[in-house]
Amino acid sequence: MRKVEENAKTPAEIEDRVWELSEKIDFCMLTTWDGESQHSRPMSARVNRAERAVHFLVDVEGRKNRHIEKYPRVGLTFSDTAGNKYVALSGNATISNDRAKIKELWSDFDRAWWDDETDPSIRLLTVHPEDAELWDSPNRLVASAKMLTAAVTGAKPSFGDHGEVKL
Repeated sequence: MRKVEENAKTPAEIEDRVWELSEKIDFCMLTTWDGESQHSRPMSARVNRAERAVHFLVDVEGRKNRHIEKYPRVGLTFSDTAGNKYVALSGNATISNDRAKIKELWSDFDRAWWDDETDPSIRLLTVHPEDAELWDSPNRLVASAKMLTAAVTGAKPSFGDHGEVKL
């Protein structure tokens, strides 16, 4: 883990904040590799720190499934632009037909794609993050004030915590 700020968080604090923000932000960009280029798409994440996993319900026909089967290393990027908070995770993904887990994760939100949790075309995509990077800054108003102060005083502003951690 690398500390950037003098009063940066410890690796354990960074890990806690990574899991907290990932769960709070919910939607992330899932990035896969097809052997020639990266492909990103927004996904609703089901973050489970106890399992050290991020789950997604996906369709059996998804192009991302073929990417993951051949190239399981993926990236997840969570972004709260209004709060200036960002989390980037990387790890290996798997696709399964774990019907019990699909049922456990099912929500009414999923009805936008499937009738119910018994739909045979639903698959479980699970990512086990291995690395994380965190940018945890003050909101835009505070950041703007710090930049203005720095411009006037010539001092370098502190924009919060940044760090990397192995999960």
